[in-house]
Amino acid sequence: MWAQLGIICLKYLDESGCCQQRASDYGYSPRGQQKRVTQRKRRGRRINILGIWQPKRQFDYALMVGTLKTSTFLKLMDWQAAKAQVHFQQSGQFTVIVLDNASVHRSKLTQQKQQRWQQQGLLLFFLPPYSPQMNRIEEEWLQLKRTELASRVFEDEVDLAHAIIEGIENRGKNAGYPVDRFKFN
Repeated sequence: MWAQLGIICLKYLDESGCCQQRASDYGYSPRGQQKRVTQRKRRGRRINILGIWQPKRQFDYALMVGTLKTSTFLKLMDWQAAKAQVHFQQSGQFTVIVLDNASVHRSKLTQQKQQRWQQQGLLLFFLPPYSPQMNRIEEEWLQLKRTELASRVFEDEVDLAHAIIEGIENRGKNAGYPVDRFKFN
């Protein structure tokens, strides 16, 4: 309600992963024969997306190969804190990011940074455990995978990353909000 009244800027943070080849949701095979899905020998690495979504206003994200580490998370959050500071100076609104209880979100290093982020106008709000339905970015992940990446098999991680970028850009363009990608290197 505070976001609707313009008291705070509310954003949702979460990670989602994509693989070169999606598992088949359904299929058909003749009676008496087992359904088979052939896979390549080299399965490729998973591309993870770390997204920060302000519904109908902005989508910020970063791509990475492999597991999210605390140091990577802190770089992204420092970027968000800098954006929050500019927003706070311009509007007087604090930015509140809603996120789950992943270990990198609750790490000691993250806790040490929270006071500095608060001074910049960025607050973290942790959801109750096991409540992904309360994080509105989950719907964005579902739509990205269902509409932009559905039924596609990618040759390698680079093709998959380009498709993710294109899909996020398309979703922002179609919904009328800007997207901004953070690059770690």
